[in-house]
Amino acid sequence: MKFTEEHEWLREEDGMIVVGITEHAATQLGDIVFVELPDVGTTVTKDEEVVVIESVKAASDILAPIDGEIVEVNEALNDAPATVNDDAMGNGWMFKIAASDPSQMDEYMDEAAYKKLVE
Repeated sequence: MKFTEEHEWLREEDGMIVVGITEHAATQLGDIVFVELPDVGTTVTKDEEVVVIESVKAASDILAPIDGEIVEVNEALNDAPATVNDDAMGNGWMFKIAASDPSQMDEYMDEAAYKKLVE
């Protein structure tokens, strides 16, 4: 698993990259009430806005951590956005991306470095 300074996590799974926000980010946002997911088939560029999360505190943009194509989104978040609060690192995942350059993941922190960042 890799982590961005923007509090996103990335995990390789079956040749795809699964992306979500960290528990730290979910806690900072507060109760999440709405998640606007990208369309499957959308081609994204690293640092491009792909998801909008609305919480009781604020709205926040999630950026694409790597270049590629959105191949799946977590439709369950449409009906249960609070899943991100309850299980940010598991069932609260946002989207899966087919990376056009998987080496972009090498730029990100491992779990130990991320924990140090949020201390």
